[in-house]
Amino acid sequence: MLNCGALAGIKVLDLSRLLPGPFCSMILADHGARVISIEDKRFLSEGLYLSTVSRNKEHMTLDLKKQKGKEIFFKLAKDADVILEGFRPGVVSKLGVDYESIKKINPAVIYCSITGYGQTGSLVNRAGHDVNYLSVSGVLDLIGEKNKPPSIPGVQIGDIAGGGMNAAIGILLALFAREKTGKGQYIDISMTDGLLNFLAIPLFLKGITGSGVKRSDWFLSHRYACYNTYETSDSKYISIGAVENRFWKNLCDYLGVPDYTPLQYDDNRRKEIMVFMITAFRQKTYEEWESELSKLDVCFAKVQTIDEVLADPFFKEREMVLEVCGKDGKATHTIGVPVKLSETPGSVRTPPVQFGENTKAILLEIGYTDEEVMELSKNGVI
Repeated sequence: MLNCGALAGIKVLDLSRLLPGPFCSMILADHGARVISIEDKRFLSEGLYLSTVSRNKEHMTLDLKKQKGKEIFFKLAKDADVILEGFRPGVVSKLGVDYESIKKINPAVIYCSITGYGQTGSLVNRAGHDVNYLSVSGVLDLIGEKNKPPSIPGVQIGDIAGGGMNAAIGILLALFAREKTGKGQYIDISMTDGLLNFLAIPLFLKGITGSGVKRSDWFLSHRYACYNTYETSDSKYISIGAVENRFWKNLCDYLGVPDYTPLQYDDNRRKEIMVFMITAFRQKTYEEWESELSKLDVCFAKVQTIDEVLADPFFKEREMVLEVCGKDGKATHTIGVPVKLSETPGSVRTPPVQFGENTKAILLEIGYTDEEVMELSKNGVI
């Protein structure tokens, strides 16, 4: 087993900010890639540097609008395997650090751009955030209560799943292709494109029924009692996901209503069954339900808060909630590595890097002297 990770020896330059790009480069760093995050120090004052996606990385400050800053970037890019950026379309071209410019000095480079709407199409220049990409893709319309406005989810689905994860997949595919062809390539990741894949089941059902699914009113979203959430007597919530009839039968038998088993998706009795389930689950605490239902083959789970997740022994067993010690000696929680490889496992090796922490060390590594580093700092290049 190699402890250095599957991507050991891969060098990544990450010009992105906020969440999508840094989440992608964290995945690469977790699996052994050397990731150097590069930002202009003026972004530090905005308070948007996310330490939660900054582990296993190096970070340097660099002003790409200055010629000296661009020269430094080109020195770093000469032997980079991957360059990642998340600016609006056209920005890297104006800066002179776009794919075509880098390819001239490094033909094998893999260059990935993450944007909201992609590098082509009528929305190419439109600004946006997660809620906008969820909206355009049709995903937001399926989130929330029936006959009420769509609800914005409390996590960034577009940034992470639509952007960061797809970018990581694209980069890995390009690295694999380069092993066979020796050629680098450009990757265009649109967060909105990525979110369209979330419509797989709604699109399937539309093909069968001829009509689209509606918010909180289809079989995988609150319409039926077998796939729903219920409040317990201690104001906790439990989710039931008994889609298959065998799971639903086990639940109905246990609750003493076997007659409901064949009525799982009966629209005429739907409301009656729902009222029964709501009333039944309010009779006991969640812990009582946990004790009873865990003995049955029923799809159920507690709706947990973040604090409950961090304290859950299950995630500690899976090494998905870890404690890392920062440079200040304080221990903080971090999320573990979800892709678990047997021979080349990923790992959390270093705590979140501080903004600009490695600037001097990286410059010295590529040949600058202490005096030159001081001059670059004085002139605002770093």
